[in-house]
Amino acid sequence: MNAVDILGGGLAGCEAAYYLARRGIPVRLWEMRPYKNTPAHQSGDLAELVCSNSLKSELANTAQGLLKQEMQVLGSLLLKCAAETRVPAGSALAVDRKQFARAVTAIISRDPNITIIREEAKALPGTGVTIVATGPLTSDALSQDLQRLNGEDSLHFFDAIAPSVLAESLDYHIIYRASRYGKGTADYLNCPMSQAEYERFYEELLNADIKEGHSIDLPFFQACMPVEVLARSGPDTMRFGPLRPVGLEEEPHLARPYAVVQLRQEDIAGRIYGLVGFQTRLRWGEQDRVFRLIPGLENAEFVRYGSIHRNTFINSPRLLLPTLQWHRDLRVFFAGQITGVEGYMESAATGLIAGINAYRYWHGQEPVAPPPTTMSGALLRFITGARDGHFQPINANFGLLPTLEANIKDKRKRYQAYAERALHDMNKFSELL
Repeated sequence: MNAVDILGGGLAGCEAAYYLARRGIPVRLWEMRPYKNTPAHQSGDLAELVCSNSLKSELANTAQGLLKQEMQVLGSLLLKCAAETRVPAGSALAVDRKQFARAVTAIISRDPNITIIREEAKALPGTGVTIVATGPLTSDALSQDLQRLNGEDSLHFFDAIAPSVLAESLDYHIIYRASRYGKGTADYLNCPMSQAEYERFYEELLNADIKEGHSIDLPFFQACMPVEVLARSGPDTMRFGPLRPVGLEEEPHLARPYAVVQLRQEDIAGRIYGLVGFQTRLRWGEQDRVFRLIPGLENAEFVRYGSIHRNTFINSPRLLLPTLQWHRDLRVFFAGQITGVEGYMESAATGLIAGINAYRYWHGQEPVAPPPTTMSGALLRFITGARDGHFQPINANFGLLPTLEANIKDKRKRYQAYAERALHDMNKFSELL
């Protein structure tokens, strides 16, 4: 075995490459960008974030916060780079997308044990240890090779990206800063809507043209539902979702807005803000027209429009072991969103586990899986053990964890107990490595 081949330079691939390289294992990291791009990426940098700049909550008693703490125990590269490129986002960890990708690219590029190959991997190498981390935008050629090897079509769903606007083009006579319920600092820009403003916006959104060729019935992943599809569920659906006004009164003595659109900072300089929950497949011209009906965005300058693309994932319950090994060839590991985890940190966490197990396989040791009481282990147990006929992508959540021995009724205390148990077990697991 000359080197471990890692297909894909996204979050999972970079975590796996970094883990192996730091332990002296030579790595060939295959990344087809920028010579062959995807519908969602904009650069050739490694670990480019495309859907959002938020890596979600850092709070210890949340599923996302717990997952980050587990990844820190295992020595995550991406959390290190995120800390260096973070931007204000209340209790969430958000980063400057460009600076984050450049930081990861610089570290991976400088590592003497990693060789970056800027070519499309059209098929599995077939020899040696391999980690497939090509993500939800796996190229057609490799998808076809996987279909041929597995004897079945890859599952797929459609994903959407939210637009971003230039901060200096916004109307701050209307927009105000606040975080919901005062959590963290006031890092979000809030656009309050009266009932009349919301109802006009809602009607225009319903009637807006969608991108040609995209049926209203496409199988979107629920967490990335296009806002115009969400609106079709009913006039109040958005008000109980991304536009919920609760906890965002501008002043305590003022009446609550009917709806609120939030904008989240996306770059360190604070010049670019993304519309939270506004993933969309609307035509660009319609985005200009409809989203400028939001109070404070009348003259907004869009620096990136929302878009839609196909996300691919394999039938992991049928194809993978809990160690992320492919059941047909135990030298091959899968990691990232192609396995059916959904979310940046979930993807990176599986990359770490794949890196750990590729290292163990390289040295003739048995691959392992974290305990199911950890968030990382619970994710692996779900994607490899779910009913394959109903398998859909999953985010980290406390519902994946085994129940506690004690019956704790207070939700906050229960989640804290989950987190304490998980970190105890993850630390014990890390000692085995």
